[in-house]
Amino acid sequence: MSTVALTGRSLRHIARSPDTVITTAVMPIALLLLFVFVFGGAIDTGGTAGSYVDYLLPGILLITVASGVSYTAYRLFLDLQGGLLERFRSMPIAPSSVLWAQVLTSLVANLASLAVVVLAALVVGFRAQAGVGGWLAVAGILTLFTLALTWLAVIAGLSAKSVDGASAFSYPLIFLPFLSSAFVPTESMPGPVRWFAENQPVTAIVDAVRALLAGQPVGAELWVALAWCVGILLVAYLAATAVFRRRSR
Repeated sequence: MSTVALTGRSLRHIARSPDTVITTAVMPIALLLLFVFVFGGAIDTGGTAGSYVDYLLPGILLITVASGVSYTAYRLFLDLQGGLLERFRSMPIAPSSVLWAQVLTSLVANLASLAVVVLAALVVGFRAQAGVGGWLAVAGILTLFTLALTWLAVIAGLSAKSVDGASAFSYPLIFLPFLSSAFVPTESMPGPVRWFAENQPVTAIVDAVRALLAGQPVGAELWVALAWCVGILLVAYLAATAVFRRRSR
């Protein structure tokens, strides 16, 4: 019940200040417009069917999540600095409720931001060929990805020494899709960059989401994407809870 109450508290803060969702969506939408209308005509996607916005959207969705989870680290840092954990020690509730409330809030807020970005993509020409099952699979992958990055954000929020440090951890995560198949096929990249792009998690996740949205058969990349998401989630969760226990002593 304490987790539900704290999650409701965090969601009410977001409802009273919807700029969190809007701000999270603004940068990805700006990138979407930039690449579609400025760079899109000059980018060769290797004969991939569909318009460039169809090719681009999966990477933009991952950038949306990477941008959004920075608020989780920020909110958690402020709660801890405000003495919330110390107050909970005197109450009959689990201190870990603080973490779970932030994780659930992040999931709801990021899913809302993703919906806003998809609507913007539809306006500029995105058309999915996926059926209900394909959309559910995409939603599942994005949910796992959001949870994985959120638990990384929890580690940052617990470990940061300043507000700026709490949110700055997301910058490399936002940059990572640029070194993947999110914007151009990896075949066009020079050797070392191509090797890195083809063996990092974003490429597998982007390729799986792109195939699902296009209604195409999804092969091994789906299982690779799921393995990356689940692996990062488990490692981040275990590390976050270990850091939290150490801090709670």
